[in-house]
Formats: sequence, structure tokens, C-alpha cells
Amino acid sequence: MRRYPLYIFDLDGTLYRGESVLPYAVETVSTLKSQGSLIRYLTNNSGQTRQFFLERLLRMGYPAELNEILSTATGAAIHLESIGAERTFVVGEPGLVQTLRTEGLSVVNAQPDGTVQPDGGESDSVVVGICRSFTYELMRGAMQRIRQGQPFVATNTDSSYPLEGGTLIPGAGSIVAGIRTCSETEPFVVGKPNPFLVELILVETGVPASEALVVGDRVDTDLLCGELAGCPTHLVLTGVTEVPPVGQAFSQDLRGLIEDSL
Repeated sequence: MRRYPLYIFDLDGTLYRGESVLPYAVETVSTLKSQGSLIRYLTNNSGQTRQFFLERLLRMGYPAELNEILSTATGAAIHLESIGAERTFVVGEPGLVQTLRTEGLSVVNAQPDGTVQPDGGESDSVVVGICRSFTYELMRGAMQRIRQGQPFVATNTDSSYPLEGGTLIPGAGSIVAGIRTCSETEPFVVGKPNPFLVELILVETGVPASEALVVGDRVDTDLLCGELAGCPTHLVLTGVTEVPPVGQAFSQDLRGLIEDSL
């Protein structure tokens, strides 16, 4: 298989599942980087900070640096800044709150520890991501603000999230769907399949879309995002997708990215 100047890797289901490293993934990423390719790690997971993902990747043995990691939490902050929003109401995890605060944004309904509450001060936007403390009252608070005309930003619409042993848990998309329904408003979706984050990476690295391979385990998010950005894509069958679509480049694991050159 040809070597690309830039590889954009999904995390959950592609490089690991929960705390389990997926077979041949570390070796593959390390080989590609040692051959001179740029590596970027892209996750739809908004529940943690970039520092958290960096520490996890390093602990698992991946060659990673903080500036190589982009999450939907960071992407949400970039989008909010682009539309002039400064005070946001958040339905999400403390990691999302911390990321927004680090980028200079105010989260009007969060405690000092990042825990979100149903009520808060005046806001100019609403951000919704994975939220394990999600309640009816949080949904009500988000709905009211969106119905007042505040921009509705979703980190991602993944319906499920892969864990060890082949299990799945509800993803951020299940929460976004509820708030979309009651607010009767479509959100701006930061994460995959929106090509927004991939396009940020292409600008940052200066690599043309045709020279950047997007690698992931989900056809409906990872690969569609790459296609919409104009990038070639590669599917690995280590996460959510079990059967590749006809004509899609794929491999059982990440070893397929380098096996022809070994």
C-alpha cells in the first residue's frame, strides 16, 4: 500500500477500545511516523481534554504529541470563537467544560470542578456532547436557550461508543437527538462526519486532501468525513463496522496500512 504524507487516525475502535490497545496499531503508527509521515489523532469524543488523550496514547505506546491531537471539544471552542460566542451553556462532561475554559470561553452552568447544572447565567450559545450525568432538567435548560435563538452546537452525533469486549454504550448522538427534537432546531455538528475538523488539520499541516489518508472504524462518521473533505479513506474492522462496503479500502486491523511495504 502506498505511503501518504499525512495519516489522520480515529481513536476509539481504531487505535484502542477502552483501555485495550488494538492489535498491531502501535507498531503501524510508529512505523508510519518513523518513515516520515505526519500523524494526527482525531476523536469525536468530547468528554476528555487533549492532555487526557495524550497521556492515554503515550501510556499505550503511541508516538504522540499534544499538537497532534484534535478533539470535538477543541473543535467546538474554535467554532464558537469563529461565530463570536463567549458564554455558553453546556450539556457535557467536565473535560468539555475544561477545554472550553482553556480556550477562553465562559461556561455559564458549570461548577468549578466542571460539573454542569440545569441552570446558569446568561449565555449566547449551547454546546451538547456526551454527558453521563444527563437529566431531563439539563435537556430543558438547553431547549429553552436554543428556542430563544441561541446557536446550537453538537460535538458529534455518534449513536454509540465502543468499549472492550465488543460492547457498545450510548454515544453523544443519543443526547443530541433528544435536544434536537424538543428544540426543533438542527445543530451545527463539529465532529465527524462533518469535514470541519479534517479541514482544520489540512490547513494546519499544509497537506493537500488527496495526500491525507483518513483511517477509522465507522463508515458513517470517520470515512464519510474523509470523503466529504476530499481525502482517501481506509476502514479497519476493529470497531463498530463489521462488514466493509463494496469498493471501500479496508483491512482487518491497522497492519493493512503497511503490510505491503514490510
